[in-house]
Amino acid sequence: MAAFGRIGEDIRNIMDKDPAARSRAEVFFCYPGFHVLLFHRLAHAAWQAGLKFIARFVSQTGRLLTGIEIHPAAKIGRRVFIDHGMGLVIGETAEVGNDVTLSHGVTLGGVSLKQEKRHPTIGDCVVVGSGAQVLGPITVGEKALIGANAVVLSDVPAGVTMVGIPARQVMARDRSGARDEFVAYGTPYGDLPDPVAKVLDGMMGEIQTLRARVDELSENVPEPEPVTDESCIGDAR
Repeated sequence: MAAFGRIGEDIRNIMDKDPAARSRAEVFFCYPGFHVLLFHRLAHAAWQAGLKFIARFVSQTGRLLTGIEIHPAAKIGRRVFIDHGMGLVIGETAEVGNDVTLSHGVTLGGVSLKQEKRHPTIGDCVVVGSGAQVLGPITVGEKALIGANAVVLSDVPAGVTMVGIPARQVMARDRSGARDEFVAYGTPYGDLPDPVAKVLDGMMGEIQTLRARVDELSENVPEPEPVTDESCIGDAR
């Protein structure tokens, strides 16, 4: 019964977060992010029971059918929403909290070859945008936003937004890190500074300063005096 309860919980979570989901049947039959969670729970149970080969076979079957790869040893919380999901990879020692949203192309990867904790820990209510790479045994604090295509290589405080390569903090939601609204792809629309526009504004300011200086110097340059070549005048005579 608990397993059926988790299935219903997952379907309701997807219905809440995806306006394109029009019915429970559509989610059940057509959403790979939902399907891969079912495969992972079976694979994770086999892994914990010591059936490592069976666990890997189940997880690879899920990968073949969904395009989403989750290592059977990874720990996945409740109400995790995998949006689209194609190309998403979650490594062996990764831990994903409750109410997390992961988009397509995300990697929760390791940077070490040692048999140790080498993958990220993602806190509750985190949103990781498409193409983002979260690498190493780092911790992403709860309710943080990881923008699309960001590369995160160090710990992320709770409630902040990270963008760029390497990722940097551009804003905090509020002092407590609280965030109630769902933010697709980890990027608040219209709420982030534009780094390119900022650089261009700075360049335009420098150009205006240089132009004013050139005009000032031009005004102070004396008019050249006409040159008379007397030798030529003498020859003409």
